[in-house]
Amino acid sequence: MPTMPTLSDDIVIPKPKLITRETDPLHIIKTRQKTHGRPVTIAGPMVRYSKLPFRQLCREYDVDIVYSPMILAREYVRNEHARISDFSTNSEDTPLIVQVGVNNVADLLKFVEMVAPYCDGVGINCGCPIKEQIREGIGCALIYNPGLLCDMVRAVKGKYGDKLRIETKIRIHEELNETVNLCRELCEAGVDWITIHGRTRRTRSSQPANLDAIKYIIENIRDKNVPVIANGDCFKLSDLERITTYTGASGVMAVRGLLSNPALFAGYETCPWGCIEKFWYWVLEFGGLPFQLTLHHLYCMLESMDLRKPLLKEMMNLKNYISLIDWFDKTFYFKRFGEDEFGKAVEIPYKN
Repeated sequence: MPTMPTLSDDIVIPKPKLITRETDPLHIIKTRQKTHGRPVTIAGPMVRYSKLPFRQLCREYDVDIVYSPMILAREYVRNEHARISDFSTNSEDTPLIVQVGVNNVADLLKFVEMVAPYCDGVGINCGCPIKEQIREGIGCALIYNPGLLCDMVRAVKGKYGDKLRIETKIRIHEELNETVNLCRELCEAGVDWITIHGRTRRTRSSQPANLDAIKYIIENIRDKNVPVIANGDCFKLSDLERITTYTGASGVMAVRGLLSNPALFAGYETCPWGCIEKFWYWVLEFGGLPFQLTLHHLYCMLESMDLRKPLLKEMMNLKNYISLIDWFDKTFYFKRFGEDEFGKAVEIPYKN
């Protein structure tokens, strides 16, 4: 894995990564319907959870574009420890969008300079509803500060042009015409595509996403010819067609649905056992994933598979990787990479 550079005077920052047609996110978004007979599929950013092993797992199950977790620009450009812990990648991790939480042009340009050699695009987080982030002018605060947001988009596009893609992931305003105006301004600023989460900053995730709002916004910016991705309530493959057909979006971004079932875009109604084996492989292959994070990924997937409750509780009481691997071997027929039928099983292969 590449080591993230610093901005000290004695280090030369590598040039932006060369984007090809095969890895260009914008090209993929615009052509997926023609090349694959379906809209584009995207794994959205999840705080802590969109790390390299999980991104690689999603790619194995018909996910076209994958996002990193949100990275705070201010911390990343100033703190070497943040760079080490927040972002790791490799040559196979593409197309990759690195999402950033940022509230000023200077930090954004420094951040982009540091990650551009290792990704295919940068996404500005304009949707995080956490109060602490909003107080800092990050996340949802940006949809109420369109001038700053558009300045940031213009700054990146002015420096990198089509060598790096720039996206904004927004929530909707209480007054939808405000969102329409924001999207039109973003298009004029040069944004490559817009992702719209169909909830306001105050809407709970337990409430349905507002697909009517996404449809209305798309209809009112269609003349700008900028793709829109719909986000919210995608939990199975049929939702991809349902959401895009109704809203006119170019594709769908899934987040919570993929956390429970990384294979949802491949047509699996619940997480298949093969996902568990492959996830284990990528965790051990890449290393560096905190134990509690691995445990939570496994919990989300196994819970969606209706693993017996006593076993879920037993697993969550384990304290380290050695005991967790031993538990899997004791409880299931657990195949490793290279063994026959590795990663192919659907049902849970209980030993007892």
